[in-house]
Amino acid sequence: MSRTQTSPSALGACLIVGAGPGIGQAVAAAFAHEGYDVALLARQPQRLAEICAELGKRTGRRVFSYAADAAAQDSLQQGIAAASADLGEPEVLIYNVAQHAPGRPMTVPLDELVANFRTNVVGALVAARAVAPAMIARGRGSILFTGGGFATAPAVDYCSLSMDKAALRSLTFTLAQELGAHGVHVATVTVHGFVQTGTQYDPGRIARAFVQLHHQPKGHFETEIVCK
Repeated sequence: MSRTQTSPSALGACLIVGAGPGIGQAVAAAFAHEGYDVALLARQPQRLAEICAELGKRTGRRVFSYAADAAAQDSLQQGIAAASADLGEPEVLIYNVAQHAPGRPMTVPLDELVANFRTNVVGALVAARAVAPAMIARGRGSILFTGGGFATAPAVDYCSLSMDKAALRSLTFTLAQELGAHGVHVATVTVHGFVQTGTQYDPGRIARAFVQLHHQPKGHFETEIVCK
């Protein structure tokens, strides 16, 4: 489906930052089946062409991919702007990014730690700021993050990721306090395990938690669903 075509009776647009295999693609499928047009944002969007075509054919929704580097503010903002220009201001933003390398506190390279924080946490805030004004104006919308169990159960061998997931969880709760009064639902799906098909951490099961959060009415917003 070309970018100039319109899809009938779309419920709105869902933007997914970090749309690789696993959770990203499962969430894309879940929201497309719900009736949303979907934008997949990744550093190498050409790799997502087949997925976009297949999902679009299966659901009848517009499913496009866009270039965006979560570590670079300008790139991320430009990717979100391009997707919004094609599909409309999003009803849903999902930030599904986790850059990390194993390392303990005394040995993890500081430049890697800072770079990971910029991608995992600062990028989440950049994305949220890009979509929040239109959501506030409409009085509705969802900004959802993929969290991790390391946020509350840090692991010494994953020092950087533990720090970042804790910070992302804090960002989620503070953004929820700020934006919730405007009807914007900010929440995290906190995954307490390694994602693997056919287990309790199956991507499809996790994706359903994102859909569940988005459908919660104002006054009944949850800030976190824990998958464990």
